[in-house]
Amino acid sequence: MVVLRELMCPGLELELVRSLRAADVSTGKRSALFSIRRVLLAQHTAFPVSGADLYEELLSCTAILSTGHPRLDELLDSGLFTGELTELAGPPGTGKTQVCFGVAVHIAHFLKQGVIFIDTTGASPQPDSSTCCRQRLAALQRIHVFRLFDLLSLLDCLYSLRRSGLQQVRNKRLPLMAQLAVVLKAMVKDFNLAALVTNHVTRESSGGSVRPALGVSWSHAPRTRLLLEHAHTSAQHTSASQSSWRSATLIKSSRQVPAEQARYMCAILFFNRLTHLL
Repeated sequence: MVVLRELMCPGLELELVRSLRAADVSTGKRSALFSIRRVLLAQHTAFPVSGADLYEELLSCTAILSTGHPRLDELLDSGLFTGELTELAGPPGTGKTQVCFGVAVHIAHFLKQGVIFIDTTGASPQPDSSTCCRQRLAALQRIHVFRLFDLLSLLDCLYSLRRSGLQQVRNKRLPLMAQLAVVLKAMVKDFNLAALVTNHVTRESSGGSVRPALGVSWSHAPRTRLLLEHAHTSAQHTSASQSSWRSATLIKSSRQVPAEQARYMCAILFFNRLTHLL
């Protein structure tokens, strides 16, 4: 038996020695200390994993959800990936909310999957249950709507949704937007969700280029970013139908080449898909 002292073996720090003495443990066998250390290392140290194993694990827990629009799916490399955050950014009137409506309905009705729709603008439609058939009601019941109008309420909602899984202690030192990014990324990873969020745009200076808002720190949260804009048409071809056309430009992706573009007719393509259920 030897008297326990600081740095007698790797990991035996002064604070630990004091804690042991406070518990009336002042001596021990050197071999026992090393055995305890080996057990702790085995329990808490990360083991090396091959790239092939990680790839197989990724394939087994990843799903790709179609948006319901072939051109947008092409931009997104087949659709929305679970475990990832996808962002739609654009000025008002470019169809961000319409796209979210269309994606929610397509996933609930055609893919038979659940949807959590968090509305922060008061734009979520109210279905008329008297005109809904049983099949449409079943699809609508898969869409769970939360109406929240401030950032704190949004964070509370996300934390409550995540409460059934791993607990996460709130870090009061983090800015609110950083907390939002952290909890969203944790949720999509822990529960294999596909998250689609909308964002406004800002301009660097007068006449500068348009880019998504919320700054550099938020820009690291989405895995894929699309910029929605009004499609440019010549004056002689501009009409009521042409005014409904929008363009979607891929500005960030880990799988696709950025700057690829797709055009879609917002008011007809997505709103008709939505009203099919209402």
